[in-house]
Amino acid sequence: MDTHRRRPRRQRGAFAMMFGIALLGLLLFVGMALDLGQLYNRKAELQLLADATALAAARELNGTASGVASALTKAATAASELHYQHGQLSFTWSSAALRFSATPDAAGPWMDAASAQGAPDGLLYVRADTSALNAAYGQVATVFMRALSSTLANVATSASATAGRLTIAATPLAVCALSATPAAARLNPGPPAQNELVEYGFRRGVAYDLMRLNASGLTAEHFVIDPLSPPGAAGSAANTADSVTGPYVCSGTLQIPRLQGGAVTVTRGFPLATLYQQLNSRFDQYTGGACSANGAPPDANIKAYAYATITWMSTPRTMQSAKSYSDAGHNKLWTVADPLPSPAGTVNADYGALWSYARAVPYSAYTPGAAEPAGGYTPFAASAWVQLYSPGAPAAPGYPALPPYQALGGANFQAPSSANLPGQRLRRVLNVALLACPVAGGGTVGANVLAVGKFFMTVPATATALHAEFAGAVPDQALGGAIELLP
Repeated sequence: MDTHRRRPRRQRGAFAMMFGIALLGLLLFVGMALDLGQLYNRKAELQLLADATALAAARELNGTASGVASALTKAATAASELHYQHGQLSFTWSSAALRFSATPDAAGPWMDAASAQGAPDGLLYVRADTSALNAAYGQVATVFMRALSSTLANVATSASATAGRLTIAATPLAVCALSATPAAARLNPGPPAQNELVEYGFRRGVAYDLMRLNASGLTAEHFVIDPLSPPGAAGSAANTADSVTGPYVCSGTLQIPRLQGGAVTVTRGFPLATLYQQLNSRFDQYTGGACSANGAPPDANIKAYAYATITWMSTPRTMQSAKSYSDAGHNKLWTVADPLPSPAGTVNADYGALWSYARAVPYSAYTPGAAEPAGGYTPFAASAWVQLYSPGAPAAPGYPALPPYQALGGANFQAPSSANLPGQRLRRVLNVALLACPVAGGGTVGANVLAVGKFFMTVPATATALHAEFAGAVPDQALGGAIELLP
C-alpha cells in the first residue's frame, strides 16, 4: 500500500519538472520572437527611409548638375521627416547613402554624389543604402537571443532601394530636325536689328505642319517611334503597329525611360490618318472611343486658335501654319519662315497663326550649356513683329499680356465638357523627337534623337495635317515620366 501511494507523488514531481522545462523553452521562444520583432520593425523603418529617399532623389534627375544637387536636397528633406525606434529618434542623413546610375542593374556602374554632379547626363536611377549611414541605426540590442550566444547581443540590419524612371512623357512621333545645331542666332532684317534664338532650325512662336517637313529632301519625312524598345535595343516593326502605338498617342507617353543615348527604332510614315483622333483627345474629342478621358484627359483649355478667328494679329492670316516651301537649291522641305531672307513673294499672312502659346526669344537670353530657366526665357515684345516677320509685318496691338493659351476666361479660353473637367494643363503640348536626318533607308530603322521639340497643337489634327507651334527644344531627361521603386 505504501508503494502504491508513493507512485503518484513521483509522477507529480516529474510532471512539474517537465512543465518547468517546457515553460522555460516557451519563454525563450517568446523572447526570441520579441527580439525578432524588434529586428523586423527596425528593418521596416530603414526600408521606409531607403524607399523615401530613393524616390525623392530620382524625381529630380534631369540630366544636369543642378538636378543632382536637387536630388540630394530632396533626399535629405525626405529623411528629415522620418524616425526610427518606434518614432522616437531622428536620422542624421548623409549623401554618402546615395548612388546614381544610367542603368538600374545592381552591377552598375554607380556613381557617388560628387561624380554624378560632374557627369549628370543620362543618370536616371538612384540607389539608397542605409548601411552607409550611422551604424547605430541598424543595431538592435536583444534581450533573449543573447542567452543563446554573446554574439547575438546586438544584431545589425540595413535596407536599400532603387528608384528611377520607367516611362517618358513623349509622343511616339518623330520628325526631322531642320538643323543639327542646338542653338543659332538669326539676324532678322527688320528694325531694330536683334538676333532671334533658333533651336535645331525651329523658331519659337511659329506654327509648323509636322507632316510637311524635311531638312534633307523635298519629300516630307515623319516617323512613328517604337514605344517599347529603349535606345540601343533592337526594336520591332510590330511595336509600331497602330494598335500598339495608339494608346501611347492618347496618353503622350512611351514605355521607355528615354529617347537619347542610342538609336531608337522608328518606322517611316507616321499614320496620321488612323491616329489623328487619338491626338485630338486633347481637345476633348473622343470619337470612336480611341481614347478614354481617364487615361487621356483633355487639356484645361481646349480653345482652337484657327487662323480665320485669331484676333491678336493686325494682318489676317490665310493659313494655319507657316506656308510650306520647297527649296530645291538646298534640297529642303521647310516653310517660308525658315530661310533668311524669306523667299521672294512671301507676305506676312504666309506665316500663319503666331504666338498662340510661345513667343519668339532673343538669342541673348540663351546661355550655352545651361538649362532654360523654370519660368522660361524673357521673350520679345509684340512690337518686335515688324522685325521678326518681315516683309511688311506690322506690330500686334491686340496681343494680350500673356499668350492666348494662358487665358483663364474670355475669347481665348474654352473649358472642356463638364464630364471631363477640370482637364490637364499642357496636354496640347506634344513632346516630339527631333531626329538627325537623313535617316537610313528602309521601313523600320534606327535613328538618333538630337533633342525633343515641344510643339503646341493650335487646332485639332486632321487626317492629313498636324499644325503645332514650336515652343523650344529640351534634352529628353528634362521631360517627366513615371518614377517608381524597382526590384
